[in-house]
Amino acid sequence: MPKIGMEPIRRRALIDAAIATIGERGSLDVTVSQIARRAGVSSALAHHYFGNKERLIIATMRHLLTELLTAVRRELATAETPRGRISAILRANFGTEQFDRATIAAWLAFYVLAQESPDARMLWRVYASRLSSNLLHSLKQITDTAHATRIASGAAAMIDGLYIHTALEGFPGDASEAIALVENYIDTQLDVAG
Repeated sequence: MPKIGMEPIRRRALIDAAIATIGERGSLDVTVSQIARRAGVSSALAHHYFGNKERLIIATMRHLLTELLTAVRRELATAETPRGRISAILRANFGTEQFDRATIAAWLAFYVLAQESPDARMLWRVYASRLSSNLLHSLKQITDTAHATRIASGAAAMIDGLYIHTALEGFPGDASEAIALVENYIDTQLDVAG
């Protein structure tokens, strides 16, 4: 007989194990069995909860997106100006919960999966839209809409690019350096927009 209340705990263990296993391998070249073994559950139970590897990866990305949203909200709560809100968004995106080796590898695997999976692509669109919208909201309070749109697009591309660069380098990047690069880009573009 199954233990009551264990499903959420085991699901979370499988998601954490997926992040760690993908992080270790640096790709989606992992099996549900490897993930389940790391989580301390059977492969059959992992399949029961998620159905297949793609659904487990998508559940993992939903979890990471939820964590990112929580971090953004936490950082935004401390911001007092539109420019401060932009810095808060950057701190959340490069926070310790998101910008570590295993999570960066999971994000890179997610980008790859989004090319072929409609469900993963839809999640990526939610992420991209949320990031753009958050940046744009604050930038429109500082500059005109055309410049704000261009700056938000460039900053979002830099964030994703820094994740990809860090994943391909094979080690966690320096979060403060990544934040400084994006901050510098935004400040430079705001100066140009005048």
